[in-house]
Amino acid sequence: MLRSVLESGSSAEESLVYSYDRSFNGFAAKLTKQEAASISEMEGVVSVIPNRMLKLHTTRSWDFMGFSNGKLGASQEGEVIIGFLDTGVWPEHPSFNDTGFVPPPAKWKGECQTKNFTCNNKLIGARYYNSDNDYDDADIHSPRDTEGHGTHTASTAAGVELPGTSFLGLAEGVARGGVPNARIAVYKVCWDSGCGLADILKAFDDAIGDGVDVISVSLGSDWPSDYFDDPIAIGSFHAMKNGILTSNSAGNSGPEPVTVSNFAPGR
Repeated sequence: MLRSVLESGSSAEESLVYSYDRSFNGFAAKLTKQEAASISEMEGVVSVIPNRMLKLHTTRSWDFMGFSNGKLGASQEGEVIIGFLDTGVWPEHPSFNDTGFVPPPAKWKGECQTKNFTCNNKLIGARYYNSDNDYDDADIHSPRDTEGHGTHTASTAAGVELPGTSFLGLAEGVARGGVPNARIAVYKVCWDSGCGLADILKAFDDAIGDGVDVISVSLGSDWPSDYFDDPIAIGSFHAMKNGILTSNSAGNSGPEPVTVSNFAPGR
């Protein structure tokens, strides 16, 4: 398909950025407007979407929402793998300590890209994506988190219990995630410059193929997009087809009506 439309003199290998082939069919490529238009007219092509940058979103704590600990129990929680499409994670953070954890479930097929990064039996997988090779000086070329957002969302969802936690000695208590014994796999798609659409789709493809049970996506645009142009809607749809729950943030806009940016997969 790609070779048949290239008019810019580049080869298919030079044009291709990603091939989405583990969980759904598609690809990301460097194309001219005419080449993209030609592909969009081909039979079987659902949509052709220009690569663009999305933004990070935020969340709230489990106690604030009234979600008490111990809903599933340690053994059942340990079979749950949560994939995070975010800014990566800081692996040395105490929320990801694997003391008492057994090896990952046999269903896990992922990997740990170990440059400046070490996984364990709690933090079982880590990948990173930057199709544009657009790095700022502060960015680390690995799944390691330099923004703090991914570490925050991963520990909020599945951080282990940390007694004696406080803020500058105030409000001491127990910090924990909603499912503290669940496993964590991180897919770093967001950098200082934002979160690339092509990278998000590749991370969805990998997370589904790796065998996660839940995908957390705390990012998006300021306003909702058409489903066929929305990488989060497309990724969530294919996750659903594979029996994977996707939890997507509502967005940071508001308080005006109709300011939710991620309708998928709930609408």
